[in-house]
Amino acid sequence: MIRKLRRLPEVVSRFYTKEFYHQPGTLPGTLIVDADAPPPIIFLIDYNQTNVVRKQIATPEECVNYLDTESVSWVDVQGLGSQDILQRLGQVFELHPLVLEDVVNVPERPKIEDYEDQLLIIAHMVVPKERICGFYSEQVSLILAKHYLLTVQEEPEHDCFEGVRVRIERNKGIIRKQGTDYLAYALLDAIIDGFFPVLEMYGERIEELEEEVIVKPTPQTLQKIYRIRRELLQLRRAVWPQRDAINALIRDGSELISEEVRIYLRDCYDHTVQVMDMVETYRELASGLMDVYLSAVSNRMNEIMKVLTVISSVFIPLTFVVGVYGMNFNTEKSPYNMPELNWYWGYPICLAAMAAIALGLLFFFWRRGWLANSSNN
Repeated sequence: MIRKLRRLPEVVSRFYTKEFYHQPGTLPGTLIVDADAPPPIIFLIDYNQTNVVRKQIATPEECVNYLDTESVSWVDVQGLGSQDILQRLGQVFELHPLVLEDVVNVPERPKIEDYEDQLLIIAHMVVPKERICGFYSEQVSLILAKHYLLTVQEEPEHDCFEGVRVRIERNKGIIRKQGTDYLAYALLDAIIDGFFPVLEMYGERIEELEEEVIVKPTPQTLQKIYRIRRELLQLRRAVWPQRDAINALIRDGSELISEEVRIYLRDCYDHTVQVMDMVETYRELASGLMDVYLSAVSNRMNEIMKVLTVISSVFIPLTFVVGVYGMNFNTEKSPYNMPELNWYWGYPICLAAMAAIALGLLFFFWRRGWLANSSNN
């Protein structure tokens, strides 16, 4: 089992760079807890059609009284920094050791695992950053049972579930009339919809880069393009397996998922397909920006070489004239030894002839269209 702490610099999401490995021969179900991970905070929302209870829980054992009731209990664990609390959660919810391993040892590939009376759903959630361009990413694990839903997030700082919490508290829609399977769908739908603000942000960045590439490309522009391509690749890796997992859940079904909720999951699957299409489109645009950048730099170099060539072409005949008259043959020895050196107007005539040659060449280049700026065409 490999854990990759994908913390890339600045604008990239909270993807990981460090790696943790199980030692060869480690027992299945072994937990690896990051020492830097925040301690778990447990929140409970218990609701039915008429009542709702929302509170923070100090210990996992306090959840026991809510697990076998007819109401829907949503236990949200935020943080993976305590192995003791996580193991106690596993005991309270009777989690299979492999389920607890997948929940704790992040990141796991998004997937669906059926454990008879429990259904494990692993997804990746992204949240846009507010001040700088980029996004946070973390794994979210959902353990679905008949009367409860356990969700485990990596960190308490960022999630996209507040809209679902508000719908439960204010009794909006049909969420309080449905069971835990509908709650799981609502959370999955919120996770998938969380990709759209991030993709909208990248669409705006690509538009800005298009103008920058055409008007004034710089080496920093190339770095921005590479960064966008890398970040879009991370988004693709996050959403691609989620699409397959949701499709498998719709196709194979589960005793814990009703037929009505499977219809809603089809809409969630459509959203994942739409996200995938947007990611692929933006990746193609980013690749196209790379080609445009290289073309722009090449055209700029051609313009520079054209200017230098014109200047050289103008000065070549002038250099020839100066070289000829720099030989200084003695006119007293022969009348053929540059008699114009003794002319009264020899120097002005030579300068005038050189100016005429330069202007004549520039006029010739202009008539041929060689002095036009190709970037303005």
